[in-house]
Amino acid sequence: MLDFNTITEFSHTYCIAICTFLVPANLLTTLQTGILTGLNRPRRQVWASVVVASLCATAMIFHVFTWFAIGVVMLPTYILLLMAITCLAINVWAIGHPSSMVQLIGVAVSALKRGLGVFRRKKSSDFRF
Repeated sequence: MLDFNTITEFSHTYCIAICTFLVPANLLTTLQTGILTGLNRPRRQVWASVVVASLCATAMIFHVFTWFAIGVVMLPTYILLLMAITCLAINVWAIGHPSSMVQLIGVAVSALKRGLGVFRRKKSSDFRF
């Protein structure tokens, strides 16, 4: 049986290692979910990505709660909690209403293309001396 004290002690002892793994894992798996949703990949692939990303986000939430349980209330704990909740919300959105996410991604990509079009260099033959 799992002992809460043992899990809490593990979380506190290996905090740097846990955060070093979970922060990029949360961001990358959530990004993967967004990319798969934006590309209209099969629901099975999106679900697989959501499951992995949600596990990472949930692990981060539990890790932060172990710190709250002993009274550590600092800015990094709130930042990590906000990041995990945001990643979890994005993954739930990808499953719950993918059409609106695809629409938002399409708008963002077109705006990015328009913005990058402004910075394109002219051909050397276009310059006049």
